[in-house]
Amino acid sequence: MTRSSAAPATGRWAALAVLSASLLMVVMDMTILNVALPEISSDLQPSAVQLLWMVDAYSLVVAGLLVTVSSLGDRWGRKRMLITGFTVFGVASVAVLWADSPAMVIAVRALLGIGGAMIMPSTLSMIRNLFTDPRERATALGIWAAMAAVGGALGPIIGGLLLEAFNWRAAFLVNVPVMVVAIVAGLLLLPESRDPNPGRWDALGTVLSMGGMVALVYAIKHLATEGLDAQSVTATLIAAIALTWFVRRCLRRPDPILEVRLFRSGSFSAGTIAALSTSIAMGGVLLLMVQWMQLIEGYSPVQTGLAMLPMAVGAAVVSPLAAALGARIGARTVLAGGLAVSALGFLLLWIMPLSLPSVAAGTVLIGAGMGSLAIASAVIMAGAPAAKAGSAAAIEETSYEVGGALGVAVLGSVAAALYRAELPADAVHAVRESLGGALAVARETGAAALAAQAKAAFTDSLAMTGLYGGALMLVAAAIVWYLTPARLDLGAAQH
Repeated sequence: MTRSSAAPATGRWAALAVLSASLLMVVMDMTILNVALPEISSDLQPSAVQLLWMVDAYSLVVAGLLVTVSSLGDRWGRKRMLITGFTVFGVASVAVLWADSPAMVIAVRALLGIGGAMIMPSTLSMIRNLFTDPRERATALGIWAAMAAVGGALGPIIGGLLLEAFNWRAAFLVNVPVMVVAIVAGLLLLPESRDPNPGRWDALGTVLSMGGMVALVYAIKHLATEGLDAQSVTATLIAAIALTWFVRRCLRRPDPILEVRLFRSGSFSAGTIAALSTSIAMGGVLLLMVQWMQLIEGYSPVQTGLAMLPMAVGAAVVSPLAAALGARIGARTVLAGGLAVSALGFLLLWIMPLSLPSVAAGTVLIGAGMGSLAIASAVIMAGAPAAKAGSAAAIEETSYEVGGALGVAVLGSVAAALYRAELPADAVHAVRESLGGALAVARETGAAALAAQAKAAFTDSLAMTGLYGGALMLVAAAIVWYLTPARLDLGAAQH
């Protein structure tokens, strides 16, 4: 295995710049689509099912491939996998020029998912191998986490600006020049690394992991949109059987495709729980917050993105400092404390009347608390041997992916129930189904009172969801505090 520790310090940090920039684009691309969807719908006239698949194709492919691609990267070479991911992502972005039907856009999104699955865990596992000094690694992961937060906030802003100047295809084409630069810089700056003893490839384990993860994410998303029906039950059963079989198989094999034994470490489990719980809370509450800004406050997509900047600023400021703070007051304190700070941000949405100042105050705290995820990444990656960095990266990325889906499904469903509870039981289906539907009916009928009632119901549901998100984060903070060793020193972690 190529040992990156031999590389000059400037080379390591230059390589980190390549890895962080590529992650920034992947995260931005995930949020840009939300801004482009209305124009795509107007141009291509997709059905409701096709529109759902445009949104879901990316996450389903990523969820299905994360484990397999990470294990392949450990064997084939992480640099090679990353460069291939850049190439696939760039080619998919160019292919949108020929996308003249909903089916073609869905295919482009699926291809982007393949590239994203190659890129995201590869960046994490390469940082694990580039930075063998634990303190440097924690700082590098702080920068990496900051780029993820900034990408999430910049996506709607850049997407909105592109849509104002060009058509919806520009939201995809913006990736192309960045991927070209990333390929060239990656070839020049990134060292190759791989597992020197990868063992035999587990074909059955590959099928189980792919099928189980796709079924799990599909079940969560379908449950959120259609409720409990035969499809969601069937998908849940398939996921439970496949993933249970997969975990048992990994535990029995000396060379598993995913090193699930890493969960025997309390600190590793704590880092994973921190990532999962944060993603759940963020996925549910931020989806509602964006709708509140656009449908109630009347913000454009660009203005909505700008209104979310306080969260990105909080994360960007705290993330790079998390490692130094952890060295001073302890990794456990930073990790659990960060979750508690995020919880306070969510709770502010419930405590204070919703307005732009209260949302800004809440999102700053949420973003600052997210800075602790840099420590979570450091704990996760430090708890894995360098040869198994791909497994650790896959577990962390899977936590984010599944957490986001769970947040939208569970907290989104709770918010929908709270919204409907404040509306008349005899209201038409469109009014009770969504705020957008209620406002459309109000415009058609001239019922100003209905619009005001729907807006008040949605605002109350957002506030209550903030309460549930904050409670979840507080529970996670307590669990993380319990699982993380009090004297955990990332500076003394294994190399």
